[in-house]
Amino acid sequence: MMGFSFIDAVAFAAFIAAWIAYHYLMEGEWSERRTLNRRMDAFRIEWMQRMLTRENRIVDAQIVAALQNGTAFFASTSLLAIGAALAILQSTDAVMKLFADLPFVSPHRTSWELKTLGITLIFANAFFKFGWAYRLFNYTTILLGSTPPPSEAHTPQAKAHVLKAARMATLAGRHFNRGQRSFFFAIGYLGWYINAWAFMAATLAIFIVMTNRQFGPDSHWVLDDQEPL
Repeated sequence: MMGFSFIDAVAFAAFIAAWIAYHYLMEGEWSERRTLNRRMDAFRIEWMQRMLTRENRIVDAQIVAALQNGTAFFASTSLLAIGAALAILQSTDAVMKLFADLPFVSPHRTSWELKTLGITLIFANAFFKFGWAYRLFNYTTILLGSTPPPSEAHTPQAKAHVLKAARMATLAGRHFNRGQRSFFFAIGYLGWYINAWAFMAATLAIFIVMTNRQFGPDSHWVLDDQEPL
């Protein structure tokens, strides 16, 4: 139907399942202090606690600005990817002729257009995640600017404010990670343009690589009290 087979449906279901599973691996209750992303949350709190005792907080503001710039770069890249996907969608006839002679590829006009629409939505999701992360980093800057002076560092109000700033930075980082996740899974999604088997293989490869980066020893020894591997 519409150029899709049963194996295409299985591959797409596996792709959605892998995305959801990775989301819960990274952000579910089980991930607490197990993933590299979640372990960095403690360092955000420590950063804000040290910031509270500093008289000059220019460096802290510069760090947030650097994080914002990186987020803005990915947001603009997402827009470029959306534009490229829409351009490909408008050039379906030329693409059909290009892929007709390639091995292992059986292009169908409707399925090609739906696949391209799918990857456009993935990049659109990435843009919204990066855009919101940029805004959250902006809120973090505001919280930095409203931090009480070091003379009030031991007051309950100052300690509560530090937690708010750390949580805002954590939330910004979480949405940034979700945007990057869309980029990574988009790479696996590209395998569908070949066939469903390539789609499943690419999705599995991306899932394994990303999971290893979060749980592998190469990612954690930096934060552990042990010798380099």
